[in-house]
Amino acid sequence: MSPTIYTIILSSLATGTIITMTSHHWLMAWVGLEMNTLAIIPIISTMHHPRSTEAATKYFLTQAAASALILFSSMTNAWSSGSWDITQTLTSPSHILLTMALAMKLGLAPVHFWLPEVIQGSTMTTAFIITTWQKLAPMSLIFLTMNNLSTTIFLLMGLLSSLIGGWGGLNQTQTRKIMAYSSIAHLGWMATVSSIMTNILIMNLLIYLVMTTSVFFSLIISKSKTIQDTASTWTLSPTLTIIMMLSLLSLGFLPPLTGFVPKWLEMEELILQGFNFMTTMMALSSLLSLFFYLRLAYTTTLTLSPNTTQTKFKWRFYPNTSAVLLSMPATVSIFLLPLTPLIIL
Repeated sequence: MSPTIYTIILSSLATGTIITMTSHHWLMAWVGLEMNTLAIIPIISTMHHPRSTEAATKYFLTQAAASALILFSSMTNAWSSGSWDITQTLTSPSHILLTMALAMKLGLAPVHFWLPEVIQGSTMTTAFIITTWQKLAPMSLIFLTMNNLSTTIFLLMGLLSSLIGGWGGLNQTQTRKIMAYSSIAHLGWMATVSSIMTNILIMNLLIYLVMTTSVFFSLIISKSKTIQDTASTWTLSPTLTIIMMLSLLSLGFLPPLTGFVPKWLEMEELILQGFNFMTTMMALSSLLSLFFYLRLAYTTTLTLSPNTTQTKFKWRFYPNTSAVLLSMPATVSIFLLPLTPLIIL
């Protein structure tokens, strides 16, 4: 793909998200989501491979169905109330339709099946865009309409997502699929807290974006597509192995790293609201996620790949990807919690 076309597509992607985030009319929000979907389809299918074509088709069908549900929800609401305003109270069928549509857009369980398949069929950079930027528009709609959405459905989907995100990632060997299930688990936590306190939702989303950026850039620079590939990262850059290990552990909610902050606050808020059993289940599900992050961190830093005379190591060429893009997210995803007392004082 030529740089000019790629720039136009990326700017369309950004414009679609911004239109959705800034609109107060349902029709404009829908237009933004459609622009967003149509812009990323060519990015997914750039590889000219049957798997990437399949991923693009799956993504298009899922997102088109979710957008149609959002449009249908807003039309039924406008039919009964006469208002297209996003912040207006929704009627009963409309808010259930909207809840399911936004869950499908994000990839929350039980409508999560498209996410691992689409991410596995696309390049690492495209997978990074899908797991980070593509979550902003649906999350902004959740933030705007949270008072009208079904709290019970969101709590149940959040719990289910955190469990499936943990269980699903255990058996994976592909780093992209591991990151997909990691995304499902994190979004489950966000969906749970969204109906209780939106401030924590935004903070969790920002920290998730930074941590995922850090891990994805580490994987892109080291060209690690499987767990086995991460075992030879040390030959490319010993420093990168340490950054990658700490970023993965931060993504696994391990104190005293940054990833522990949102989970700590969310668990505290859920317990205050009386959801003790649910908090316990979600904390246990985060241990499942931590297991596969630890496995990745272990293969990256503490193991050597089988060394025979035929083993091909990665040469230390000058990296094609700028490491400057890794430095800031990596620093924030590792040191934000330890530096918090100094920032406050």
